[in-house]
Amino acid sequence: MSAVAPISAAGSWKAEAAKGVRDSLGVGIGIFPLGVALGILVVQAGLPMWVAPALSIVIFAGSVELLLVSMLAAGAPLLTIAVTVFAVNFRHVFYALSFPISRVRPGLARAYSVYALVDEAYATYVLMPPSKLTSPRILSGQLMMQLYWVGGGLIGLAIAGALPAPIAGFEFALAATFTVMTLDAVRSRRQIPSALLAALAVAVAIAAFPENTMLAALVVFAALLAVRYAVESRRARLAEPDEGEGT
Repeated sequence: MSAVAPISAAGSWKAEAAKGVRDSLGVGIGIFPLGVALGILVVQAGLPMWVAPALSIVIFAGSVELLLVSMLAAGAPLLTIAVTVFAVNFRHVFYALSFPISRVRPGLARAYSVYALVDEAYATYVLMPPSKLTSPRILSGQLMMQLYWVGGGLIGLAIAGALPAPIAGFEFALAATFTVMTLDAVRSRRQIPSALLAALAVAVAIAAFPENTMLAALVVFAALLAVRYAVESRRARLAEPDEGEGT
């Protein structure tokens, strides 16, 4: 594992922090509007206004926060909420295996970096050369990403409070977000089987578990993905040439 880079060798603390701010600008363009959407959704769902900043600070996971607003407004059971949050955020367990957390100073700084390890932070720093990574750079980048989200949520609350009437259909923002993400994945064609399995899982959940559709769909989809992985792994092993065969 890479050791924490000495600041003296990579420039001053302020210079490194400024690099982190610049690192965050690209993803901030996407984070900020979603934060605004979260704030508006909280108001339109009839939830207390403090829910938006509370979710953004305590949880800080965009897709889950948007899901939670809908689930809280619908009065979803606690078990459904817990399983949904676990399933959606389970990918973060694997982020920790390759994220350059060792470049962040131990203690509170590293604890915050682990807490703020969102998709955007992972994508920004995991492919960056280790020689360019310093603790101030990573931390300032992650902090700015959270500020975009929290700030967007607060502005969304202000916008929703100033509107004379709710925006009809705005609650579809979450579904639209995931639809766009699905279309992007399907364009690669490699993920078409996963999209079809997701559709099958939803169909089974609606037919068999109409009162707990989301929870059932997540469980069925996870099972189908496990089966797909096992089948593809077996095919890959069978396709490999025997070690004793010549070229």
